[in-house]
Amino acid sequence: MNIVSEAPETISLQRIKALAPVLQEQDYGDDIIIGEACGSRVEKSDAILRMLQYPVRFDGYIIFYLKKGHFTVDVNLHSYEVREHTLMINLPGNIVKVTRYNEEHMDQLDLIFVLVSKEFMTGIPFQSGKVFQDGLNLLDNPCLSLNEFQMSVAGDYFSLARKIISAPVENKREAIGSLLSSLVYLSAEAWTLKTGETQAPAATRSNEILEQFLALVSEYHTSERSMGFYADKLCLTPKYLSKLIKQASGRSAPDWIDSFVILEAKNLLKYSDMPIKEIVYRLHFPNPSVFHKFFKAHTGMTPLAYRSQ
Repeated sequence: MNIVSEAPETISLQRIKALAPVLQEQDYGDDIIIGEACGSRVEKSDAILRMLQYPVRFDGYIIFYLKKGHFTVDVNLHSYEVREHTLMINLPGNIVKVTRYNEEHMDQLDLIFVLVSKEFMTGIPFQSGKVFQDGLNLLDNPCLSLNEFQMSVAGDYFSLARKIISAPVENKREAIGSLLSSLVYLSAEAWTLKTGETQAPAATRSNEILEQFLALVSEYHTSERSMGFYADKLCLTPKYLSKLIKQASGRSAPDWIDSFVILEAKNLLKYSDMPIKEIVYRLHFPNPSVFHKFFKAHTGMTPLAYRSQ
């Protein structure tokens, strides 16, 4: 296990572009990077692989399709085997770490990737109820094995996106946005079939608030855990905010906040050598005793027991 002394680093599209110019990405400013890593280009991109061997956060969306090869990735401390013909979508704020890959066969890896900023995705019109139900599914099911038809479609989307980005056309931003919107809708059916969920999406208003609430919790959970804080940010009463979050996600708002805090604590305990007192301070608990009780109530073990297992 790789040990680091600090919390997960948040990386941006600009950082990726600086690390891996050899991948010959095609980009649209600081909003989109599209590329294919295969053969010798993968071997030359070891800077990214070294970075991803430590837990990091990416401040946008990661969409990749593995055509050939195999590796294991941790997303929010859950391990996923990524094999050939797997599509994976990673949401902003997730903690990602590549835990295993075969260095001797890196030249056989063939990976298509699309990196998109949060700002760009926010500007794309979606049917919010459906999309955010799918977003909740992605929290627990980021990987999908594609069938033959889906593989063909994935390749077509990638090829078309590269052509649009590299072509001297007007309204390029709108064209790429529409393409991503279409990809989201088509992939939603595959994820629904995988998870077996056919429930109707919640009301649009609830999902809009859920999106904003989760974005705020992702940003402020290390320091703010009161419903009053998030309700004030959203110009709602705590009671009404709680109702909307429960309606949209099936989980209570405090449960969402606690889950972000527990994930942060687990990550610091597992991947860093930071003293418990420092973790208590970083997560803004009043004292170690309160943190111990909070952690044990949610995990069934003490912080030290979790770190040592």
